[in-house]
Amino acid sequence: MNDYYADLGVARDATAEDIKKAYRRSARKLHPDVNPGPEAEEEFKRVSQAYDVLSDPEKRRSYDMGADPYAGAAAGFGQGFSFSDIMDAFFGAGAAGAQTRGPRSRQSRGQDALVRLDIDLRDAVFGAEKELTIDTAVGCPTCHGDGMQPGTGTRTCEVCNGQGQVQSVQRSFLGQVMTSRPCVNCQATGQVIEAPCYDCSGDGRVRTRRTMTIRVPAGVDTGTRIQLAGEGEVGPGAGPAGDLYVEVAVRRDPRFQRQGDDLHATLELPMTAAALGATVPFDTFDGERELDVRAGMQSGEQMTLRGLGVTHLRGSGRGDIIVHAMVQTPTKLSGEQEELLRRLATLRGEEKPTGRVANPAQGSVFGKLRDAFKTR
Repeated sequence: MNDYYADLGVARDATAEDIKKAYRRSARKLHPDVNPGPEAEEEFKRVSQAYDVLSDPEKRRSYDMGADPYAGAAAGFGQGFSFSDIMDAFFGAGAAGAQTRGPRSRQSRGQDALVRLDIDLRDAVFGAEKELTIDTAVGCPTCHGDGMQPGTGTRTCEVCNGQGQVQSVQRSFLGQVMTSRPCVNCQATGQVIEAPCYDCSGDGRVRTRRTMTIRVPAGVDTGTRIQLAGEGEVGPGAGPAGDLYVEVAVRRDPRFQRQGDDLHATLELPMTAAALGATVPFDTFDGERELDVRAGMQSGEQMTLRGLGVTHLRGSGRGDIIVHAMVQTPTKLSGEQEELLRRLATLRGEEKPTGRVANPAQGSVFGKLRDAFKTR
Protein backbone atom coordinates (compact mmCIF):
# COMPACT_ATOMS: atom_id res chain seq x y z
CA MET A 1 0.00 0.00 0.00
CA ASN A 2 1.28 3.46 -0.87
CA ASP A 3 2.58 5.61 1.99
CA TYR A 4 0.73 8.83 1.32
CA TYR A 5 2.11 10.55 4.40
CA ALA A 6 5.65 9.93 3.14
CA ASP A 7 4.70 11.05 -0.35
CA LEU A 8 3.63 14.44 1.06
CA GLY A 9 6.36 14.55 3.69
CA VAL A 10 4.03 14.97 6.67
CA ALA A 11 3.55 13.10 9.95
CA ARG A 12 0.59 10.76 10.44
CA ASP A 13 -0.94 13.20 12.91
CA ALA A 14 -0.62 16.15 10.53
CA THR A 15 -3.50 18.61 10.51
CA ALA A 16 -5.54 19.43 7.42
CA GLU A 17 -3.68 22.74 7.13
CA ASP A 18 -0.30 20.95 7.33
CA ILE A 19 -1.38 18.60 4.53
CA LYS A 20 -2.53 21.49 2.36
CA LYS A 21 0.72 23.42 2.86
CA ALA A 22 2.80 20.32 2.07
CA TYR A 23 0.89 19.73 -1.12
CA ARG A 24 1.31 23.33 -2.20
CA ARG A 25 5.05 23.09 -1.80
CA SER A 26 5.30 19.83 -3.71
CA ALA A 27 2.88 20.85 -6.46
CA ARG A 28 4.75 24.08 -7.15
CA LYS A 29 8.03 22.22 -7.32
CA LEU A 30 6.83 19.33 -9.47
CA HIS A 31 4.27 20.97 -11.76
CA PRO A 32 5.10 20.12 -15.42
CA ASP A 33 5.13 23.80 -16.35
CA VAL A 34 7.98 24.34 -13.88
CA ASN A 35 9.74 20.98 -14.01
CA PRO A 36 9.00 19.26 -17.36
CA GLY A 37 9.74 15.63 -17.98
CA PRO A 38 8.11 12.23 -17.42
CA GLU A 39 9.69 11.70 -13.99
CA ALA A 40 8.35 15.00 -12.61
CA GLU A 41 4.94 14.28 -14.14
CA GLU A 42 4.75 10.90 -12.42
CA GLU A 43 5.88 12.43 -9.12
CA PHE A 44 3.26 15.16 -9.48
CA LYS A 45 0.57 12.53 -9.99
CA ARG A 46 1.78 10.66 -6.93
CA VAL A 47 1.65 13.65 -4.56
CA SER A 48 -1.69 14.73 -6.03
CA GLN A 49 -3.10 11.28 -5.30
CA ALA A 50 -1.73 11.46 -1.77
CA TYR A 51 -3.35 14.85 -1.24
CA ASP A 52 -6.66 13.60 -2.65
CA VAL A 53 -6.73 10.85 -0.01
CA LEU A 54 -5.40 12.73 3.00
CA SER A 55 -7.42 15.92 2.42
CA ASP A 56 -10.70 13.99 2.48
CA PRO A 57 -11.63 13.01 6.10
CA GLU A 58 -13.50 9.86 5.00
CA LYS A 59 -10.77 8.68 2.64
CA ARG A 60 -8.10 9.42 5.22
CA ARG A 61 -9.96 7.49 7.91
CA SER A 62 -10.31 4.48 5.61
CA TYR A 63 -6.64 4.72 4.63
CA ASP A 64 -5.51 4.85 8.28
CA MET A 65 -7.53 1.67 8.87
CA GLY A 66 -5.66 -0.10 6.06
CA ALA A 67 -7.88 0.50 3.02
CA ASP A 68 -6.32 2.30 0.05
CA PRO A 69 -9.09 3.95 -2.04
CA TYR A 70 -6.76 3.92 -5.07
CA ALA A 71 -5.50 0.39 -4.71
CA GLY A 72 -5.47 -1.24 -8.17
CA ALA A 73 -6.37 1.95 -10.04
CA ALA A 74 -4.54 2.38 -13.32
CA ALA A 75 -1.90 5.10 -13.35
CA GLY A 76 -2.85 5.94 -9.79
CA PHE A 77 -5.95 7.86 -10.97
CA GLY A 78 -8.25 5.20 -12.35
CA GLN A 79 -11.07 6.35 -10.08
CA GLY A 80 -10.65 9.98 -11.01
CA PHE A 81 -10.24 12.99 -8.72
CA SER A 82 -11.91 16.37 -8.42
CA PHE A 83 -10.08 19.26 -10.02
CA SER A 84 -11.76 21.56 -7.50
CA ASP A 85 -9.89 19.82 -4.68
CA ILE A 86 -6.55 20.79 -6.20
CA MET A 87 -7.74 24.37 -6.75
CA ASP A 88 -8.93 24.47 -3.14
CA ALA A 89 -5.45 23.49 -1.99
CA PHE A 90 -3.93 26.52 -3.72
CA PHE A 91 -6.61 29.18 -3.39
CA GLY A 92 -9.07 28.02 -0.74
CA ALA A 93 -12.55 26.56 -0.95
CA GLY A 94 -14.60 27.58 -3.97
CA ALA A 95 -11.62 28.62 -6.12
CA ALA A 96 -12.33 26.01 -8.78
CA GLY A 97 -15.58 27.69 -9.77
CA ALA A 98 -18.34 30.03 -8.67
CA GLN A 99 -20.86 27.23 -8.23
CA THR A 100 -21.32 25.68 -4.81
CA ARG A 101 -21.47 21.97 -4.24
CA GLY A 102 -24.89 20.44 -3.92
CA PRO A 103 -28.28 21.74 -5.06
CA ARG A 104 -29.09 25.38 -4.64
CA SER A 105 -32.30 27.02 -3.54
CA ARG A 106 -34.94 27.91 -6.10
CA GLN A 107 -35.26 31.27 -4.39
CA SER A 108 -32.87 34.16 -4.99
CA ARG A 109 -32.83 37.89 -4.30
CA GLY A 110 -34.57 40.12 -6.82
CA GLN A 111 -32.93 42.91 -8.77
CA ASP A 112 -32.88 46.55 -7.72
CA ALA A 113 -35.12 48.90 -9.69
CA LEU A 114 -34.64 52.54 -10.72
CA VAL A 115 -37.49 54.93 -11.55
CA ARG A 116 -37.68 58.69 -12.16
CA LEU A 117 -39.92 61.09 -10.26
CA ASP A 118 -40.64 64.60 -11.56
CA ILE A 119 -41.43 67.21 -8.89
CA ASP A 120 -41.96 70.98 -8.72
CA LEU A 121 -39.45 73.35 -7.14
CA ARG A 122 -41.90 73.96 -4.28
CA ASP A 123 -41.72 70.23 -3.43
CA ALA A 124 -37.93 70.47 -3.29
CA VAL A 125 -38.16 73.49 -0.97
CA PHE A 126 -40.50 71.96 1.60
CA GLY A 127 -40.60 68.22 0.80
CA ALA A 128 -43.77 66.39 -0.20
CA GLU A 129 -45.60 63.09 -0.34
CA LYS A 130 -45.93 61.76 -3.88
CA GLU A 131 -47.70 58.83 -5.46
CA LEU A 132 -45.48 56.66 -7.61
CA THR A 133 -46.70 54.03 -10.08
CA ILE A 134 -44.21 51.33 -11.02
CA ASP A 135 -44.20 48.13 -13.07
CA THR A 136 -42.41 45.43 -11.12
CA ALA A 137 -42.24 41.71 -10.36
CA VAL A 138 -44.25 40.39 -7.41
CA GLY A 139 -44.84 36.93 -5.99
CA CYS A 140 -47.25 34.86 -8.08
CA PRO A 141 -50.64 34.80 -6.31
CA THR A 142 -51.59 31.49 -7.95
CA CYS A 143 -48.69 29.31 -6.79
CA HIS A 144 -47.47 31.56 -3.93
CA GLY A 145 -43.99 31.55 -5.37
CA ASP A 146 -43.26 27.82 -5.59
CA GLY A 147 -43.78 27.78 -9.38
CA MET A 148 -46.09 24.76 -9.37
CA GLN A 149 -49.73 24.27 -10.21
CA PRO A 150 -51.73 23.92 -6.97
CA GLY A 151 -51.85 20.30 -5.84
CA THR A 152 -48.71 19.26 -7.77
CA GLY A 153 -45.12 18.76 -6.64
CA THR A 154 -41.57 18.13 -7.80
CA ARG A 155 -39.51 15.07 -8.65
CA THR A 156 -35.82 14.39 -8.32
CA CYS A 157 -33.93 15.50 -11.39
CA GLU A 158 -33.03 12.44 -13.45
CA VAL A 159 -30.02 14.16 -15.02
CA CYS A 160 -28.13 15.09 -11.85
CA ASN A 161 -29.91 12.70 -9.45
CA GLY A 162 -30.84 15.58 -7.18
CA GLN A 163 -27.28 16.91 -6.80
CA GLY A 164 -27.85 20.11 -8.75
CA GLN A 165 -24.62 19.48 -10.67
CA VAL A 166 -23.44 17.10 -13.33
CA GLN A 167 -19.91 15.74 -13.39
CA SER A 168 -17.74 14.84 -16.32
CA VAL A 169 -14.36 13.08 -16.45
CA GLN A 170 -11.63 14.11 -18.89
CA ARG A 171 -8.17 12.72 -19.40
CA SER A 172 -5.16 14.99 -18.98
CA PHE A 173 -1.51 14.72 -18.06
CA LEU A 174 -2.73 14.39 -14.47
CA GLY A 175 -4.84 11.39 -15.33
CA GLN A 176 -8.62 11.52 -15.18
CA VAL A 177 -9.81 14.97 -14.09
CA MET A 178 -13.36 15.30 -12.80
CA THR A 179 -15.16 18.64 -13.31
CA SER A 180 -18.63 19.81 -12.22
CA ARG A 181 -21.10 22.23 -13.76
CA PRO A 182 -24.64 23.33 -12.82
CA CYS A 183 -27.40 21.09 -14.13
CA VAL A 184 -29.40 22.90 -16.81
CA ASN A 185 -32.31 20.47 -16.57
CA CYS A 186 -33.26 21.58 -13.04
CA GLN A 187 -31.41 24.95 -12.94
CA ALA A 188 -29.07 23.44 -10.32
CA THR A 189 -31.88 22.94 -7.79
CA GLY A 190 -31.89 19.13 -7.93
CA GLN A 191 -35.68 19.08 -8.36
CA VAL A 192 -37.85 19.32 -11.48
CA ILE A 193 -41.31 20.91 -11.32
CA GLU A 194 -43.82 18.40 -12.65
CA ALA A 195 -46.52 20.92 -13.62
CA PRO A 196 -45.29 24.52 -13.89
CA CYS A 197 -47.74 27.23 -12.87
CA TYR A 198 -49.70 28.55 -15.85
CA ASP A 199 -49.54 32.15 -14.62
CA CYS A 200 -45.81 32.46 -13.93
CA SER A 201 -44.44 29.55 -16.02
CA GLY A 202 -42.66 28.17 -12.97
CA ASP A 203 -40.76 31.36 -12.13
CA GLY A 204 -42.78 32.03 -8.97
CA ARG A 205 -43.39 35.69 -9.83
CA VAL A 206 -45.44 37.80 -12.22
CA ARG A 207 -45.23 41.42 -13.38
CA THR A 208 -47.82 43.88 -12.26
CA ARG A 209 -48.39 47.63 -11.84
CA ARG A 210 -48.68 49.03 -8.35
CA THR A 211 -48.99 52.48 -6.82
CA MET A 212 -47.17 53.54 -3.67
CA THR A 213 -46.80 56.74 -1.68
CA ILE A 214 -43.28 57.96 -0.94
CA ARG A 215 -41.96 60.83 1.12
CA VAL A 216 -39.71 63.22 -0.79
CA PRO A 217 -37.45 64.97 1.74
CA ALA A 218 -37.01 68.73 1.63
CA GLY A 219 -33.82 69.86 -0.08
CA VAL A 220 -33.62 67.28 -2.86
CA ASP A 221 -32.30 68.34 -6.24
CA THR A 222 -32.20 66.87 -9.72
CA GLY A 223 -30.17 63.66 -9.55
CA THR A 224 -30.90 62.94 -5.88
CA ARG A 225 -31.72 59.24 -5.35
CA ILE A 226 -34.07 58.01 -2.66
CA GLN A 227 -33.52 54.37 -1.62
CA LEU A 228 -36.53 52.29 -0.58
CA ALA A 229 -35.30 48.99 0.84
CA GLY A 230 -37.21 45.89 -0.22
CA GLU A 231 -39.45 47.72 -2.72
CA GLY A 232 -37.71 46.52 -5.88
CA GLU A 233 -38.12 43.34 -7.92
CA VAL A 234 -39.20 40.18 -6.11
CA GLY A 235 -36.66 37.42 -6.79
CA PRO A 236 -37.27 34.10 -8.58
CA GLY A 237 -39.26 31.68 -6.48
CA ALA A 238 -40.73 34.69 -4.64
CA GLY A 239 -37.29 35.35 -3.16
CA PRO A 240 -36.43 38.51 -1.19
CA ALA A 241 -37.10 41.74 -3.09
CA GLY A 242 -34.34 44.07 -4.16
CA ASP A 243 -34.35 47.80 -3.43
CA LEU A 244 -36.13 50.57 -5.29
CA TYR A 245 -34.19 53.73 -6.16
CA VAL A 246 -36.20 56.85 -6.99
CA GLU A 247 -34.23 59.45 -8.94
CA VAL A 248 -35.60 62.97 -8.54
CA ALA A 249 -35.92 65.46 -11.40
CA VAL A 250 -36.95 69.02 -10.42
CA ARG A 251 -39.00 70.84 -13.05
CA ARG A 252 -37.95 74.29 -14.22
CA ASP A 253 -39.71 77.07 -12.28
CA PRO A 254 -40.94 80.16 -14.19
CA ARG A 255 -39.82 82.61 -11.48
CA PHE A 256 -36.80 81.15 -9.69
CA GLN A 257 -33.49 79.65 -10.67
CA ARG A 258 -31.81 77.46 -8.10
CA GLN A 259 -28.14 77.71 -7.21
CA GLY A 260 -27.32 75.35 -4.38
CA ASP A 261 -29.93 76.10 -1.73
CA ASP A 262 -30.39 79.73 -2.84
CA LEU A 263 -33.13 80.89 -5.19
CA HIS A 264 -32.46 83.70 -7.68
CA ALA A 265 -35.13 85.90 -9.27
CA THR A 266 -35.26 89.06 -11.40
CA LEU A 267 -37.47 92.01 -10.40
CA GLU A 268 -38.36 94.55 -13.06
CA LEU A 269 -38.57 98.07 -11.59
CA PRO A 270 -40.01 101.20 -13.18
CA MET A 271 -37.44 103.93 -13.64
CA THR A 272 -39.24 106.17 -11.17
CA ALA A 273 -39.37 103.50 -8.44
CA ALA A 274 -35.66 102.79 -8.89
CA ALA A 275 -34.86 106.51 -8.71
CA LEU A 276 -37.15 107.44 -5.82
CA GLY A 277 -37.16 104.17 -3.86
CA ALA A 278 -40.24 102.13 -3.03
CA THR A 279 -41.66 99.19 -1.10
CA VAL A 280 -42.58 96.44 -3.60
CA PRO A 281 -44.62 93.26 -2.88
CA PHE A 282 -42.80 90.05 -3.87
CA ASP A 283 -44.29 86.53 -4.00
CA THR A 284 -42.31 83.69 -2.40
CA PHE A 285 -43.10 80.05 -1.64
CA ASP A 286 -43.86 81.23 1.91
CA GLY A 287 -46.31 83.87 0.77
CA GLU A 288 -46.01 87.53 -0.11
CA ARG A 289 -43.11 89.54 1.30
CA GLU A 290 -42.14 93.22 0.96
CA LEU A 291 -38.94 94.31 -0.72
CA ASP A 292 -37.44 97.67 0.21
CA VAL A 293 -36.06 99.25 -2.98
CA ARG A 294 -33.62 101.96 -2.03
CA ALA A 295 -33.58 105.25 -3.88
CA GLY A 296 -31.13 105.17 -6.77
CA MET A 297 -31.32 101.40 -7.31
CA GLN A 298 -29.33 100.33 -10.39
CA SER A 299 -29.90 97.36 -12.69
CA GLY A 300 -27.96 94.33 -11.48
CA GLU A 301 -28.05 95.26 -7.79
CA GLN A 302 -29.30 92.61 -5.39
CA MET A 303 -31.82 92.43 -2.58
CA THR A 304 -31.87 89.41 -0.24
CA LEU A 305 -34.70 87.69 1.59
CA ARG A 306 -32.99 85.62 4.27
CA GLY A 307 -34.06 82.06 5.04
CA LEU A 308 -36.72 81.76 2.33
CA GLY A 309 -34.78 79.54 -0.07
CA VAL A 310 -34.47 75.76 -0.26
CA THR A 311 -34.30 73.69 2.91
CA HIS A 312 -30.85 72.20 3.54
CA LEU A 313 -31.06 68.48 2.72
CA ARG A 314 -28.65 67.36 5.43
CA GLY A 315 -28.93 69.99 8.12
CA SER A 316 -31.17 72.67 9.55
CA GLY A 317 -32.16 76.00 8.08
CA ARG A 318 -32.75 77.19 4.55
CA GLY A 319 -31.00 79.13 1.85
CA ASP A 320 -31.91 82.68 0.74
CA ILE A 321 -33.87 84.32 -2.06
CA ILE A 322 -31.65 86.73 -3.98
CA VAL A 323 -33.55 89.26 -6.08
CA HIS A 324 -31.76 91.01 -8.96
CA ALA A 325 -33.06 94.43 -9.94
CA MET A 326 -33.66 95.29 -13.58
CA VAL A 327 -34.60 98.95 -14.14
CA GLN A 328 -37.04 99.47 -17.02
CA THR A 329 -36.59 102.40 -19.38
CA PRO A 330 -39.88 103.65 -20.87
CA THR A 331 -40.15 103.31 -24.63
CA LYS A 332 -43.44 105.09 -25.31
CA LEU A 333 -44.00 108.54 -23.81
CA SER A 334 -46.91 110.90 -24.06
CA GLY A 335 -46.23 114.54 -24.85
CA GLU A 336 -46.63 115.53 -21.21
CA GLN A 337 -44.33 112.73 -20.01
CA GLU A 338 -41.68 113.67 -22.54
CA GLU A 339 -41.86 117.32 -21.45
CA LEU A 340 -41.45 116.35 -17.81
CA LEU A 341 -38.37 114.25 -18.61
CA ARG A 342 -36.85 117.09 -20.61
CA ARG A 343 -37.38 119.46 -17.70
CA LEU A 344 -35.75 116.87 -15.38
CA ALA A 345 -32.79 116.57 -17.74
CA THR A 346 -32.42 120.37 -17.73
CA LEU A 347 -32.53 120.48 -13.92
CA ARG A 348 -29.86 117.78 -13.76
CA GLY A 349 -27.70 119.37 -16.42
CA GLU A 350 -28.13 116.41 -18.73
CA GLU A 351 -29.44 118.11 -21.87
CA LYS A 352 -26.31 117.02 -23.75
CA PRO A 353 -25.06 113.88 -22.01
CA THR A 354 -21.48 112.92 -22.78
CA GLY A 355 -21.71 109.39 -21.38
CA ARG A 356 -19.00 107.54 -19.49
CA VAL A 357 -17.06 104.44 -20.39
CA ALA A 358 -17.67 101.72 -17.79
CA ASN A 359 -14.71 100.25 -15.91
CA PRO A 360 -14.17 96.70 -17.31
CA ALA A 361 -12.87 95.58 -13.92
CA GLN A 362 -16.26 96.33 -12.40
CA GLY A 363 -18.13 94.51 -15.17
CA SER A 364 -21.14 95.66 -17.12
CA VAL A 365 -24.69 95.50 -15.87
CA PHE A 366 -25.53 92.74 -18.29
CA GLY A 367 -22.38 90.89 -17.38
CA LYS A 368 -23.39 90.96 -13.72
CA LEU A 369 -26.82 89.63 -14.59
CA ARG A 370 -25.30 86.92 -16.76
CA ASP A 371 -22.89 85.82 -14.01
CA ALA A 372 -25.66 85.81 -11.44
CA PHE A 373 -27.66 83.30 -13.43
CA LYS A 374 -24.90 80.98 -14.49
CA THR A 375 -25.86 77.40 -13.71
CA ARG A 376 -23.77 75.46 -11.32
